[in-house]
Amino acid sequence: MRATFPSAARLHRPSEYADALKGRRVARGALFVVTTPREAPAGTEARLGMIIAKRFAARAVTRNTIKRVIREAFRHRRHELPGRDYVVRLHSRVAPTSLTVLRQTVRAEIDALFDKARP
Repeated sequence: MRATFPSAARLHRPSEYADALKGRRVARGALFVVTTPREAPAGTEARLGMIIAKRFAARAVTRNTIKRVIREAFRHRRHELPGRDYVVRLHSRVAPTSLTVLRQTVRAEIDALFDKARP
């Protein structure tokens, strides 16, 4: 199976984000929280939304790196996850570090959180 990230695999509307954020918390780590709606729509694929606030990652390059790593991890695991919406939210400040270390830290945590989200 090809690991792609089409437009159908993303959350687009604020209402989609709101529904997922009103739902339950699936997993929580040191940097991120993954939430999903209480009821999964029938016959849908897993979709991803991200909330990376400027107050927790002040530099744009840091926010973009975090988003890139999350999208890549989701792209590889999308076919394993149940068909529902997932919102990954940054909930604590990112320590100043090199981008290489940041990528490794984020990838390790996101992989662990998506493992918890699987049934």
